[in-house]
Amino acid sequence: MTAVRATIQFCTYNRAALLERVLLACFEQTVAPDSYEVVLVDDGSRDNTAEVIERMRTQASCAFTVIAQENAGLARARNAGIERARGERIIFIDDDVLPTPAFVEEHLRMHDTTPDAIIRGAVINTASFDVLPPPIWSFKNYSGNYFWTSNVSLPRATLERAGRFTETFREYGWEDIELGLRLRALGVRSFFNRYAVAYHCKPPPKAAGVEGMIRQARAQARTAVQLGALHPHWRVTLATGDTRALRGAAAAARAVGLGRLASRALGSDAERALRPGQRFAASIASGLAYFEELDKAHRAAR
Repeated sequence: MTAVRATIQFCTYNRAALLERVLLACFEQTVAPDSYEVVLVDDGSRDNTAEVIERMRTQASCAFTVIAQENAGLARARNAGIERARGERIIFIDDDVLPTPAFVEEHLRMHDTTPDAIIRGAVINTASFDVLPPPIWSFKNYSGNYFWTSNVSLPRATLERAGRFTETFREYGWEDIELGLRLRALGVRSFFNRYAVAYHCKPPPKAAGVEGMIRQARAQARTAVQLGALHPHWRVTLATGDTRALRGAAAAARAVGLGRLASRALGSDAERALRPGQRFAASIASGLAYFEELDKAHRAAR
């Protein structure tokens, strides 16, 4: 029997509109179909995700495992996928990430020369999967993250040595960074492969989505405080921006009404894509919400 060299593992929640394209890309890889598998966790989706999955089972060219669970958050969903994975290496992506055909091949090629390392693949942001730019990474899409689950792989044995995702991270944000900190503490090296390309769908924001951006920012602030409690390290402070100076500056900005000005600048046309100035206003509104929630989370933790 051929060994399963790699598992593509990802989790999905209410992204049925993208899921078919993502799964097809996972199935259409240049490596032998029996050398890899796809393990998908449906984390309690309430849209027609289950229908898409059933339809795509007939399209699978490699082994395809699906775990359906009640919504429990990304960390717990990732661990459920890891539990069922058979690959010698696990390649993590997200449900809005589209791998290119040589994606698995490139991850494995680099693992052949750096067998114990983390391999970070290239992520190219795109407004839609319908019109894709050339699969050529540039510094425009640079990320300095050591371990970022939009496109990253590592040996299963290394993952188990570090421990899986911390399941107390129930809300959005930082669960992959937290695991990365533990991997870094073990001395695991991380290398970048610009040819292991995947596209990340980032459609232009609309006014209707700003409320969701703010909710996500608040959730990310609460998990940032969790991260800082687990890892009181300068890397965490730098990543989260959780300093008294920045929280104080944000509080001053809220006090003079900057948040209200930003909200008014967004306009009333909910379905229209935000103009550049409105995008800036949305980033201000979500940033102020983030720092306000940091203050609340710190007070709650005392």
